[in-house]
Amino acid sequence: MGQTDYAIVTRELRKTYRGARGRHVAVDSLDLRVPVGGVHGFLGPNGSGKTTTIRMLLGLVRADSGRMRIFGQHVPEQLPEVVGRVGAIVESPKFFPSFTGRTNLDLLARAIDAPRGRVDEVLEATGLRERGADRYRGYSLGMKQRLAIAATLLKQPDLLIFDEPTNGLDPAGIHEIRGTMRRLADEGRTVLVSSHILAEVEQVADTVSIIGRGRLLATGPVADVIGDRTAAVRVGVAEPERARQVLETAGLLVRVEGQHLMVDGERDPARISWLLGTNGLWVNELAPVRVGLESVFLELTGSTTLGADDSGTSPGGEPRSPSLGTEGGAR
Repeated sequence: MGQTDYAIVTRELRKTYRGARGRHVAVDSLDLRVPVGGVHGFLGPNGSGKTTTIRMLLGLVRADSGRMRIFGQHVPEQLPEVVGRVGAIVESPKFFPSFTGRTNLDLLARAIDAPRGRVDEVLEATGLRERGADRYRGYSLGMKQRLAIAATLLKQPDLLIFDEPTNGLDPAGIHEIRGTMRRLADEGRTVLVSSHILAEVEQVADTVSIIGRGRLLATGPVADVIGDRTAAVRVGVAEPERARQVLETAGLLVRVEGQHLMVDGERDPARISWLLGTNGLWVNELAPVRVGLESVFLELTGSTTLGADDSGTSPGGEPRSPSLGTEGGAR
């Protein structure tokens, strides 16, 4: 791909915080590439450097070193030239609780001189048309997040950046946000979504970048990152206990799940069938269980605790920066 095929490019990006406990490297020589179009999952545990990277891209935090480009423009130097094409929700959105959703959007639309009728369009796009006349204080968490997304759409951005957009949401709210992100990508926009919930993003992302301790661990289309890894093979057989003994004698790792056997680490289901068949045991089910992004992440890192807690302050004790935008907390 050429540079024009990427919405975001970083090269050897680095950020270090200094605090009472010394230096903490939040982002370490990060090379990130987000293709134009589709949903790109920016994945890693809390404290792995996702939010710090986003803040540097948006000019909220200064990088120690490295280079960044958004749609080919060097940032933060040329950020004013490209910021009109970018919408971002970096933290919990702030709206006037006693105003309706529509009134909040009307105020934002006037502030940025958005075209008339744009508020109706973004309410429709985020599924809030029927609830636009309701007061913000009565919205569910999922509706509040969708209103924040609506606010980012007022200026019709080409790139949308969402930092942990499903935090605190119930399953219904998560489903709503996931559907909204997918619709935006299907319209031709680029959606960068950061999350530590890998299995959730896997359901909506086209491409992903996985980081740990500020370093890139894997990147590419979801199918390529997962590859042909097999987590286990599910085996159905009439005599599961005897089958387990046969497979364990052959050196395979076997565990029982209900009425099935799960054979871990065996990539060739045919070998399992042959081992059982030669011992007079015939399978009635033999199904590879493919790994997900979360399993790939654990395989890459060998740990679930990469990075420190990323809530409240930056690693070096630096307070969280406010979200981009006006009163709506989104831009």
